[in-house]
Amino acid sequence: MTETSLDIFVPYWGDPDYMKLTVDSVLAQTNPRWFLTIVDDAYPDPTIEEYVAGIADPRITYFKKPKNEGITESFRTSIQMARQELVAVVGCDDVLLPNYVKTVLEAHDAYPDADIIQPGVRVIDAAGQRVKTLVDTVKQRILKPRSTSPLLLSGEKLASSLLHGDWLYWPSLTFKTDSVRTVDFRDEFPIIQDLALIVDMILQGRSLLLVPSESFAYRRHTESASSRLIVDGSRFTGERDYFSLAARLARAQGWRRAELAARLRLTSRLHALSLIPALLRSRDSGAFRTMVRHGLGT
Repeated sequence: MTETSLDIFVPYWGDPDYMKLTVDSVLAQTNPRWFLTIVDDAYPDPTIEEYVAGIADPRITYFKKPKNEGITESFRTSIQMARQELVAVVGCDDVLLPNYVKTVLEAHDAYPDADIIQPGVRVIDAAGQRVKTLVDTVKQRILKPRSTSPLLLSGEKLASSLLHGDWLYWPSLTFKTDSVRTVDFRDEFPIIQDLALIVDMILQGRSLLLVPSESFAYRRHTESASSRLIVDGSRFTGERDYFSLAARLARAQGWRRAELAARLRLTSRLHALSLIPALLRSRDSGAFRTMVRHGLGT
């Protein structure tokens, strides 16, 4: 019987130094059953292409798109190109801890019906140091289900939990390739498309395995595109639209608790309200009105 391997895809557009660290972290895996594909979204700097060309490892593939298409299309390309039973789509500034492949393959062997695997995650800053932020403390200490052993979740309970507050770390997830291919990314929700795709999978009856073993380092930047969208309020406009759709989808499924969670969107609203003092200081009246409206649910 052929042993299961993991396809690791890294959509690339960004800092070459971070990307090198991501590649190096794959090479440092204790379990060798992986394949790495870098999906270069026509980045103008040839540094990474040259860097990968100097690595003599047949498990690594470098694919450069003829033109820039954006992150959503790079996600799609990654899923379409996958050839192994399992696939992960990793951020080009994140780091796989040496036990990542070992952790997810062992989890898959023990729970072969799990469609999504969420391993333990540490959060790092731009310099690679472990950091504790308010958002991650809420995610990991309040929202995420507590368990010292692998925990299999599915159905309305899982959907409700994620709609109350998304405690997943998208770049760290491993998917069964056949399962993730049954849905598509929703182009109209670029900032929250990861949650949208996973909720669509849950509505199909897919399951998620929560594994406590820390095996991934998620890099959080204060100057990221999503952070800028939070400051000007654009992110929350997109979130309002998505949660409205999620409520309708949950209602059609007969999932009243999930529908209520989507309509309340408590964590998202509290996040918006927490930013109001900073917006008052910045005197950005447009963003202020957006935050208040979102926070109060009006």
